[in-house]
Amino acid sequence: KRILPHFCEDPEFVRLFINEATLAAQLHHANIVQIHDFDAVDGSYYIAMEYIPGQDLRRVLTAAARQGRRFRTELGLHVVGECLKALMAAHEMADEQGAPLSIVHRDVSPHNVLLSYAGEVKLTDFGIAKAAARAPDPGSDVIRGKLPYMSPEQILGEPIDLRTDLFSLGV
Repeated sequence: KRILPHFCEDPEFVRLFINEATLAAQLHHANIVQIHDFDAVDGSYYIAMEYIPGQDLRRVLTAAARQGRRFRTELGLHVVGECLKALMAAHEMADEQGAPLSIVHRDVSPHNVLLSYAGEVKLTDFGIAKAAARAPDPGSDVIRGKLPYMSPEQILGEPIDLRTDLFSLGV
């Protein structure tokens, strides 16, 4: 994943990209896409992440709907259960002193759920995740995420916690 050249000039975009790399690199779980490397070459930042051969859940749901097929309940429950494992790992992450980082993904949506051809379910794109222990987000008045999946608190710009991710996953 890399920043396109025309976005390299936008400090806010670069800050969000660096935040994603820093935060996601700390998350080690079977249901979270792993970060292998993060760097910049000639002023262009990149994140080298685990490659997941498969499709995102949005594409799978769209293809099923186009074919007039329903997503089987037991398959849906499996995907939700695996996403819950990923979210629990992120929500329970602590710093070196054991203090919770209070990570909230803020963009749990079918687009960010990857389904591998081997049957794995992985959550990706912690680009807008927020850790409460970090400094306040200077763009905190900006609502980030996909509107159809946002909790009411997130839409209203109110304080959010792990319940926001659970709401989004439920939707």
